Amino acid sequence: MDRNGVTEGELEGRGMNKCVEQVSHLALDIGGSLIKMVYFCGENSGSEHQQGILSSKESCGLSNGNTNCSVLRGKLHFRKFETSKINECLEFMSSKQFHRNGEDCHGASVSEKNIIKATGGGAFKFADLFKEKLGMTLDKVDEMNSLVAGANFLLKAASLEAYTYMDGQKEYVQIDQNDLYPYLLVNIGSGVSMIKVDGDGKFERVSGTSVGGGTFWGLGKLLTKCKSFDELLGLSYSGNNRVIDMLVGDIYGGMDYSKIGLSSTAIASSFGKAVSEDKDLEEYKPEDVARSLLRMISNNIGQIAYLNALRFGLKRIFFGGFFIRGHAYTMDTISVGVNFWSNGEAKAMFLRHEGFLGALGAFMSHRKDGFADLKAHHLVEQVPTKPSRNAGGCLNNSSVLKDVNENISIECTMQLSN
Repeated sequence: MDRNGVTEGELEGRGMNKCVEQVSHLALDIGGSLIKMVYFCGENSGSEHQQGILSSKESCGLSNGNTNCSVLRGKLHFRKFETSKINECLEFMSSKQFHRNGEDCHGASVSEKNIIKATGGGAFKFADLFKEKLGMTLDKVDEMNSLVAGANFLLKAASLEAYTYMDGQKEYVQIDQNDLYPYLLVNIGSGVSMIKVDGDGKFERVSGTSVGGGTFWGLGKLLTKCKSFDELLGLSYSGNNRVIDMLVGDIYGGMDYSKIGLSSTAIASSFGKAVSEDKDLEEYKPEDVARSLLRMISNNIGQIAYLNALRFGLKRIFFGGFFIRGHAYTMDTISVGVNFWSNGEAKAMFLRHEGFLGALGAFMSHRKDGFADLKAHHLVEQVPTKPSRNAGGCLNNSSVLKDVNENISIECTMQLSN
């Protein structure tokens, strides 16, 4: 078992244990709540120093005849850590010898091998810590540039990346590369940024809100006994927000307010019932509190996103960021909100690698340092295990909720300039 409580068998299943000597590129997105990591791992083939490198003939074929390059075949891997537990990230990197892999990395110099592409506020905040603990320098990449670059790459290169989710139905959307732009990218991290994307490197942050994933986690931590985002999200599965939220039907005697298109089950006031009930916090079930909180924040984000899409005449809205976690209730709430406010004219779309846009964009910036091209082939997914609960209703630490992002890797080829 490694220092994060992961068995060697699990590491092998994720393709991590076998790639200690093969990692050639690594990038981080260090946010206020989470650290997201993307790294490339070459295939286990060939000699010790040529694992994952295609033959000259194959390289020329994949690189459009450019013989002055090497082409690697392998996988992009994804991993996350809580920023408050950054030492776990440092220990993981040390145990996997990421700080050494540049030594035999296709001609990388001693100075190049200890440089990591990094984005997010933590790239500035923790730069000295990475230098002190691992001897690694964080090469800072602009956060918005990284988010957009990561989203554009996934939408154009990865198959089955975007999908809609409503009423329990998940439908993948085929993206026409020639008709991708413009679109609205809503990145939900600790806070929320809304970015109008007009092309590669062409974007504008048009809005945002401070009510995001950090709000859910922070308020949830204060209101329940859950100690992590995943525990809180898992707790919301069994909750009933109607116990706490004031509905239209509560105001109108169980009836709809049909004149303005509001059903009796529509939320009139989040947490509104708590005002009229003489109850202490302890008398409410924590799962109901978690559900109400998740509903409130998801509704708010969906509505603000649509209003910004309407402002710029955008019909396509992509939601990313680790707040979503592939969570059915979160996606359904956002989708219903966008559908309601747009009268069915706009759709919310989600991304399989939603939480790693920034890290992937930072990874793409290696292009300036000898990484010439990256081509994705297909996705490899592992089925997440079902989490168990403790006596308090929260998820056990040993079975933390597995989100879709941690169980997917991208098979790809990476072209390096010689």
